[in-house]
Amino acid sequence: MKGLQCSWRQCLSGLLLQLLLAICFFSYLRVSQDHPMGFPRTEASTSDVVTRTLHGSVGLASTPQPPAPQNLLILLWTWPFNKPVSLSRCSDLWPGTADCQITANRKVYQSADAVIVHHRDISYRPKAQLPPSPRPPGQRWVWFSMESPSHCSQLQALDGLFNLTMSYRSDSDIFTPYGWLMPRGDQPAAPPLNLSAKTGLVAWAVSNWREGSARVRYYKQLQLHLPVDVYGKGHRPLPRQGMQQHLARYKFYLAFENSQHPDYITEKLWKNALQAPAVPVVLGPSRSNYERFLPPDAFIHVDDFPSPQALAQHLLALDKDDARYLRFFRWRETLRVVSGSWALAFCKACWRLQEGPRYQTVASIAAWFT
Repeated sequence: MKGLQCSWRQCLSGLLLQLLLAICFFSYLRVSQDHPMGFPRTEASTSDVVTRTLHGSVGLASTPQPPAPQNLLILLWTWPFNKPVSLSRCSDLWPGTADCQITANRKVYQSADAVIVHHRDISYRPKAQLPPSPRPPGQRWVWFSMESPSHCSQLQALDGLFNLTMSYRSDSDIFTPYGWLMPRGDQPAAPPLNLSAKTGLVAWAVSNWREGSARVRYYKQLQLHLPVDVYGKGHRPLPRQGMQQHLARYKFYLAFENSQHPDYITEKLWKNALQAPAVPVVLGPSRSNYERFLPPDAFIHVDDFPSPQALAQHLLALDKDDARYLRFFRWRETLRVVSGSWALAFCKACWRLQEGPRYQTVASIAAWFT
């Protein structure tokens, strides 16, 4: 009887041990499903979504993780549009990040880790204007353009030559938007909007007037129903100094892009409208595309209206309703506009190259970009 009792206890202990092992095993399986390496999965925070803009993917902008410092030498094959610009230490533009040596001196070509080629400056005779071949071993070529496909010629001549893409497109290896929104953080809140200073209704600054373009056709229909002050060559003069202060006198600004392509949202929106500030009336990619970068109530899209006349009536109604008009500026309570620059774009290339070869090489620039 005593032996039987002992066996019963041993059986119970064995069952408990097996139960405990089963619980541990299923817990491990659940954790493994969360993360392929067996660590719990963590969701990206809002701040993480908001500084991917600075380091290469879409978003408004978190503090970036500093890349491992590497002494990379980056050659600018040409200055953009052959106009030299001031360069800054990348660690000064974004504290905590590493620096690169960035130069336009072609004498360093053989020792450069990467070469950035600005498309417009080699687009007329690509074969003659590109860096010489064969390239030095391990050197990476970066294709760079802030122009839309409508203004990028001879893309097919570049097929098979570049390792990374760098442009306003959010699916570029190096994402360099014209502007973005960032949380104000510790910065002071934006001053209240002075409606009494807005003495004009609608402004539009245009440097490239093409009669057959979508934006000119739309403008001609719109101005039949409300006044639009047009600035630029052949129209009213608009001095570069104090341009935003001048445009701030208007309630609305026509941020009409010269062509319509995904993510092609230029300084017309970021500087001329949002930084003025005036309410942007946009003509470009779809509303959903704009909403990837802006709150939906921060702008007016021409596609929201069946005709230019209907849009004109909407703007005239907003002009008489201060409360409705001011709702377009609620984003300024928590967000601020940041404009891109050549210097920051080159530093983003520096940071991206320091991350190593984890990028999506595009065999055909033409097939990807157009």
